[in-house]
Amino acid sequence: MKLSNQVRPISYLKAHAAEIIRNMGEQRAPLVITQNGEAKVVMMDIESYEQAQETMTLLKILALGNRQIEGNQVEPATDVIKRLRKQRKEF
Repeated sequence: MKLSNQVRPISYLKAHAAEIIRNMGEQRAPLVITQNGEAKVVMMDIESYEQAQETMTLLKILALGNRQIEGNQVEPATDVIKRLRKQRKEF
């Protein structure tokens, strides 16, 4: 997707807000709003936003896991399973 096709000045947003919102739900493409010729805001439909947030969360989890591996802060899965089974038997 080329963002260059999705750039509009703030005056366009003011004049066509209802149309923009309606189209965003259908097209699912972000819209870049400019002010004084500079990109200031990116608008997107709620489903795309939620998907982006979920993706960011997963990437953060992966990055955390990689840091833990690099810092040798991990245990073999067999050791964890044994410990959990032992804890379960104690209850």
